[in-house]
Amino acid sequence: MADFMTDYKRWLNSDILSNDEKQELTDIKDDAKEIEERFYRELEFGTAGMRGILGIGKNRMNIYNVRRAAKGVSAYCKKMNSKDKGVLIGYDTRNFSRIFAEETAKTLAAEGVKSYLFDAVHSVPEVSFGVRELKCGAGVMITASHNPKEYNGFKVYGPDGGQLPPDSAQIVIDAINSYDIFDDVNVISLEDAKNKGLLEIVGPILNEKFLETVKSQQINPEAVNKVSDTMKLVYTPFHGSGARPIKEILKRIGFKHVLVVKEQDNEDGNFSTVKSPNPENAEGFYLAEKIAKENDVDLIIGTDPDCDRVGILVRDKEGVYRALTGNQTGALLVEYILRARKEAGKLPKDGVVIKTIVTTELAAKIAESYGIEVMNLLTGFKYIGEKMTEFAEKKNHTYLIGFEESYGYLVGNHARDKDGVVATMLIAEMAAYYRGMGKTLYDALIDIYEKYGYFAERTVSFTMPGKDGMAKMAEILSNLRKTPIKETIGLTVTKVTDYQFDETGLPKSNVLRYDLSDGKTYFIIRPSGTEPKIKLYMGTIANSMEDGLNLIENLTSDIKNQLGIE
Repeated sequence: MADFMTDYKRWLNSDILSNDEKQELTDIKDDAKEIEERFYRELEFGTAGMRGILGIGKNRMNIYNVRRAAKGVSAYCKKMNSKDKGVLIGYDTRNFSRIFAEETAKTLAAEGVKSYLFDAVHSVPEVSFGVRELKCGAGVMITASHNPKEYNGFKVYGPDGGQLPPDSAQIVIDAINSYDIFDDVNVISLEDAKNKGLLEIVGPILNEKFLETVKSQQINPEAVNKVSDTMKLVYTPFHGSGARPIKEILKRIGFKHVLVVKEQDNEDGNFSTVKSPNPENAEGFYLAEKIAKENDVDLIIGTDPDCDRVGILVRDKEGVYRALTGNQTGALLVEYILRARKEAGKLPKDGVVIKTIVTTELAAKIAESYGIEVMNLLTGFKYIGEKMTEFAEKKNHTYLIGFEESYGYLVGNHARDKDGVVATMLIAEMAAYYRGMGKTLYDALIDIYEKYGYFAERTVSFTMPGKDGMAKMAEILSNLRKTPIKETIGLTVTKVTDYQFDETGLPKSNVLRYDLSDGKTYFIIRPSGTEPKIKLYMGTIANSMEDGLNLIENLTSDIKNQLGIE
């Protein structure tokens, strides 16, 4: 107890904190549990950067942790001899995002590192693209992706526009850990930074280059032209950064009737109209669904606050709007992209589809039917970005699409992270293509299942916040390694793959996969790398989707029980 109370008192008595910040700490003086949560550890900076709950304390997202992280980025730039190449800084619509972006620029300038600061809210793919376009030494994106409003984060990119690989991230982490959060970090004003040539505001020129590059990823413009007079679709940015680029790209490729959810087309860091701005959660689409019903629309698209994830709802034959999973949308995109390229005579023999180990094997089945290779990588788009960079350097494969079951997709080499803009464009084009054939995307999905089999999947997350939650997650994984699960729902476990120790050819990762005796069913357990959650991924192949989902329902219940999760 002494350690976290010592830190609490140090922060409370610091001359650097403002009166309001000190008041926030004073307000919790009688709440030992809250003090412990805020001060029992440093806010962790991992390979994906850092993400946490907003507030004052060393385990919270605030300007002090942001400044220290920014100085860590400056150390990376100096070590890589890239401080003059600059750092591109972007930010989304979350509370404090603009402030954190400016504090990053002020800290970098104090270290003699130039930064390019976006003039307004921008998306993740625009930052990834911009790092490459400006030939920067690094990039920073202030975002907590699809997390609830209480969160924000600090994401770091390397010169290739991808998230920092582990070795590079370690340079930043080691530097951060060597700094005292108050004594070792300095800032200068934005005005001084500009006067010294250490800060440049950017926006319009990069915006235009990004949109033109995304537009160049269109596969079948004629499919849109064919139905553009009659086809309508609904789009919601969920109060996020996707609004500007997505409305513009849909207009540029020829869509004339894009109905935007006005109530969610504003920069609102509280995400006032939804419980969560996560397009994985179908309940957030209630306003979009209302507009779709009123306007006879088959397709609804939504993007998260930093526009790196896309969720869609499609109308079935009964008129019901069905939320597709990331796996289903990914399978549709793989089928469409490979089919459209083949029809255009542009399907390369060395083409590759990349997915993650927790993402549907349906994608592999589809790719195989087109003679296209599939690569399985660890969870995290940085691994897909690394492989793309490798392809570009070795010129040994042609990248076609990469995606994760968690609603992230990338087509094109313009970025090295998930891109909700290019994904939205191609989803809309895909819907237009099937509409021209008298089909909806739901019809197209059923066609895929009828051809390749009914791949049923489900991802379940169990939130375990705070210090106790971290301990609980560690205990669950430790117990599983000591006492493995041997059977479930009448099936025996025939193979366990432990990515922490098995020689899979992939980097070590705290993930366990269990394959079951029917040869069709599996489940995977992994702690989230960005949230206080443990995730359970399940999949099977069945004769119908109903049968598959019923099996997975039973599997979920039994595994939860065996793990001791409420």
